[in-house]
Amino acid sequence: MIKRLLSFLLPVKIHQKKSVYSKNLEVTWNNGYLVLDSENTNYSYGSLQRVLKKGLKYIGYDRIRNFQSILVLGVAGGSVIETLKKEIKFEGQITGVEIDPVVVELATKYFGLGKYNNVSIVIDDAFEFVLKSKEKYDLIIIDIFQDTTMPNFLFEDFFINRINFLLKVNGFILFNTMVLNKNDSERNFDYRNKFDSNYSVRLYPKIEEHNELFTIKKLA
Repeated sequence: MIKRLLSFLLPVKIHQKKSVYSKNLEVTWNNGYLVLDSENTNYSYGSLQRVLKKGLKYIGYDRIRNFQSILVLGVAGGSVIETLKKEIKFEGQITGVEIDPVVVELATKYFGLGKYNNVSIVIDDAFEFVLKSKEKYDLIIIDIFQDTTMPNFLFEDFFINRINFLLKVNGFILFNTMVLNKNDSERNFDYRNKFDSNYSVRLYPKIEEHNELFTIKKLA
């Protein structure tokens, strides 16, 4: 409790751990809330939770509550799962895919990731999981970073086509991207143009300064 109170004055780090994928991970009290950070960015809760919550609001909480299945690629501390379960009251099946077992360990210990019903966490590479999956989803959330870097495969045709295949008609993709320079902006512009008239694509820029969100609805 003392550390939480002190965090309103300055961040209080309570745990630090090295990771092959994320290099350095820190669990910190910040303004009264536990957050999970990598070396240079917020991984869960904090600003990242605000970003994804805005994206879910764009899609619509009432609509999401009527979905049956959601795929989360990039679980980190599980903040988006908490939003889905506690705020939206989603009762369908959530499948979370996270490549980093250290992240899952911290999320379970400090953020209660294992406390929810109808949530399955798979430790796997997102690309490999998407390649193998036979399930169809109403909502696919893509939130994959290694610190401030986004893997190139997220923007490649094969992965995009595979995600589109796994998405049900009238389903949504929520894709969180980080834009730090002109090349990132051009990358996002090119990504937007990869979807044909069977999809409705919206881009929401300047979310928490460096984030741009895509919402993509499959029309047919």
